[in-house]
Amino acid sequence: MREEEAVSLKSYKELIVWQRAMQLTREIYDLTSTFPDEEKFGLTNQMRRAAVSIPSNIAEGWGRALTKSYLQFLRISRGSLYELETQLALSSDLSFTQATDKASGLIVEVSKMLNTLIKKLDSNGI
Repeated sequence: MREEEAVSLKSYKELIVWQRAMQLTREIYDLTSTFPDEEKFGLTNQMRRAAVSIPSNIAEGWGRALTKSYLQFLRISRGSLYELETQLALSSDLSFTQATDKASGLIVEVSKMLNTLIKKLDSNGI
């Protein structure tokens, strides 16, 4: 992201990465709604919490005054994304769902966007 692009954004809601993370979260909620009832407090809860953490940390980091803090929250978001990716694979292995293509695609997309944003902010020495 160029500095002038960052300045022109009025809200984290304008970030495409945040928008895709929100889409991923909705997809995870839809996907986990079909999981067995006994997983309500297990994998369903874990996956939903990890998914919610991704856009939440992007937003929280945006609200920080320092880019160093923003980078920390972006990295936390990325960690939650990888956690979710693992949980999605596990849910497929356990045959809770086979419909993981959309979520997997969004995970790849959000991962690339987060990595690009982190590299850009970090390489600017900000």
